[in-house]
Amino acid sequence: MKKGLHATQYWARLTLGILSVLIASLWLADQLWPLPLPDDGLARVVLAEDGEPLYRFADGQGIWRYPATPDTVSPYYLDALLAYEDRWFYQHPGINPAALARAAWLNLSSGRVVSGGSTLSMQVARLLDPHPRTLAGKLRQLFRTAQLEWHLSKRQILTLYLNRAPFGGTLEGVAAASWTYLGKSPVNLTRAEAALLAVLPQAPSRLRPDRFPERAQAARDKVLARLDSEAVWPSKAVKEAMEEPVWLAPRQSPDQAPLLARRLNTPGEAPAIHTTIDIALQRRLESLLLDWRVRLPERTSAAILVVEAKTMAVKAYLGSVDITDDRRFGHVDMVSAIRSPGSTLKPFLYAQALDAGLIHSESLLQDVPRRFGDYRPGNFSSGFSGPVSASEALHRSLNLPAVQLLEAYGSKRFSGELRGAGVPLFYPHGAEPNLSLILGGVGARLEDLVSGYSAFAREGKVARLRFRPEDPLTERRLLSPGAAWIVRRMLADRADPLLDESQLPPALAYKTGTSYGFRDAWSIGLTPSYVIGVWIGRPDGTPVAGQFGLASAAPLLFQVNDILLNRDGQRGRLSPIQTRPASVGVESICWPGGQPLPANDENCRVRRWAFTMDKQTPPTMQAPDQPLGQGLDETYWVNGAGKQVAPACSGARPVRFLAWPASLEPWLAARERRTSRLPSIDSNCAPNVGTTASPLQITGLRDGARLQAPAGQSDPVSITVTAQGGGGARWWFVNGEPVAEQSEQLSYTFSKPGAYEISVLDDSGQTEHVHVTVVR
Repeated sequence: MKKGLHATQYWARLTLGILSVLIASLWLADQLWPLPLPDDGLARVVLAEDGEPLYRFADGQGIWRYPATPDTVSPYYLDALLAYEDRWFYQHPGINPAALARAAWLNLSSGRVVSGGSTLSMQVARLLDPHPRTLAGKLRQLFRTAQLEWHLSKRQILTLYLNRAPFGGTLEGVAAASWTYLGKSPVNLTRAEAALLAVLPQAPSRLRPDRFPERAQAARDKVLARLDSEAVWPSKAVKEAMEEPVWLAPRQSPDQAPLLARRLNTPGEAPAIHTTIDIALQRRLESLLLDWRVRLPERTSAAILVVEAKTMAVKAYLGSVDITDDRRFGHVDMVSAIRSPGSTLKPFLYAQALDAGLIHSESLLQDVPRRFGDYRPGNFSSGFSGPVSASEALHRSLNLPAVQLLEAYGSKRFSGELRGAGVPLFYPHGAEPNLSLILGGVGARLEDLVSGYSAFAREGKVARLRFRPEDPLTERRLLSPGAAWIVRRMLADRADPLLDESQLPPALAYKTGTSYGFRDAWSIGLTPSYVIGVWIGRPDGTPVAGQFGLASAAPLLFQVNDILLNRDGQRGRLSPIQTRPASVGVESICWPGGQPLPANDENCRVRRWAFTMDKQTPPTMQAPDQPLGQGLDETYWVNGAGKQVAPACSGARPVRFLAWPASLEPWLAARERRTSRLPSIDSNCAPNVGTTASPLQITGLRDGARLQAPAGQSDPVSITVTAQGGGGARWWFVNGEPVAEQSEQLSYTFSKPGAYEISVLDDSGQTEHVHVTVVR
């Protein structure tokens, strides 16, 4: 009895010891040879807003995967997979002895391998750690299977299979196969499609449906028959599925928005990168841009950015014409490149000036030649218009009024406020903001400009672009709602306050721009629903003669806007209505003073209707370097006969006189000029002419200038200069010799090289001189 008890204890202890050693060995082996869980590395897929692949990045072996989980595939696929591959997946511990025994019997009885008996866990083990088909290899597979079941849940093992199963070529995972072969998400698979994808990993090369559709269909029908025999699906549904032919979608690799995909594919990103891109719109605009390629000059590229104004979600991102076009530097992303913005910053300045109380929509500005030290800006058209309203100056993109406005507002203030709102400007090393920035003498990015223009659609708030659904909507105020609304109407050519915009369809408000030397052509537009940015130019910065915003970029902008309008119309989407803010009023103002005046007031030379901010009607601004005399708001004295007299004369009474800025004189009708508007002088008690005549000035030529004929030409040097200010007739002299009289302008041709003095004299005795040197 005792001997038997001792024997039982012995064998129990021996068994326990063996199990302990086995467990310890397994633990040690698990530590020495840890489970090789996959690291996708660079294998990522960039997805549109609806989950469709936009672009893909293969791993080091060139394999493409699309992440999937049991929740993102069709239940039909899971039914077919588990019924055909491993119906006891959720019950066994990774190895199914019954399946192994059945496979061994079938193989022995057939004399060849007809069944492997592998469970899904064993298949995943082989995918993670490939091994030779030997006994040692099989033992390694069993060890890896035990590790899988030890460390992972059944759901995690199934997820590994869904992502790592081979489907032929460079495809791994059911989602990649579904999009590639069927052109659809795996969640939308039919029964027939689910059965087809369930069987492909059995022999992915031999059963590839794009190469061997008959083999693929036969294998699919075998799966369907199994599902019918095991009553997984109703017989009627299986019969209908068998009647379906194997239909494949046109083979397309996901290659939309490649430059955005490259931008978002940063280290540490998840295998699936979700974006806000509308893939249908992206495809449409990529096709449009490819059609435009034949219209673009050699080595010229283009960029388009479309943003939904309400959400700031980026709906289309085209950084170049074609990423594969090396002649056009297609690999360079011009959405994020720093370029000269041309005139695209002007709307911000006009809106900020409205908020600062410097102007209203019809303020009188001066489109006249000016000089700021060595900086002498001109207009794109090379001419000047004289008196213009703020709305006209912005709509026509006139340069001199913008420089006048920036001078009054402050370059550093303007630049700093843009930067603070999220619209950074880039300056050469050591440079500071100056007047040239408003004409493009600075760097900017298309994406920042589009973000900035969102303020005109978002009640003055600049919002950051959102590339992914999880990106937060962040915004900063740059403008008041009123200033943003007024400038939007200016940009839409609807600045007339008497125009009832509610009775009109939504208009595209847009601004064009051209950088110095025709290097960049811009057009940025907005509707209540979208903000659109377009850039055209050469990424290497070389100029393209004749390329400018209105002719090059604006037509492309219009086409993009038409596509958006048609698209929203087909979907029944209406543009939101932007009502006039309470801070915006309408006022009747008069030029030249820029403020309201009674109907019969002699100083109301031109009456206009203006949008105003908070009931403010700022007076016409003066430019400090122009001849202004006593200013625009002056006073003279008249006697009972209505003639000008000195203030001390008997019976003299004051008369208010609102003068046009003296620099505008050459563009005014004769009746509007100072000498025509002022009454004649009473010689018995004459006033001091200096109190009513502005200083005389020569414009069109800088003192100390060196004049030379263009290179390669022998023509004599000619000039045209203008006398501004003063009063009465003018007399012109060159080196003291009279050359013209009774003329505000002098056109003169120099007969030989040398030093010259050009002088002008007016009726009041004022003189002005300019010295130049003519060289050959």
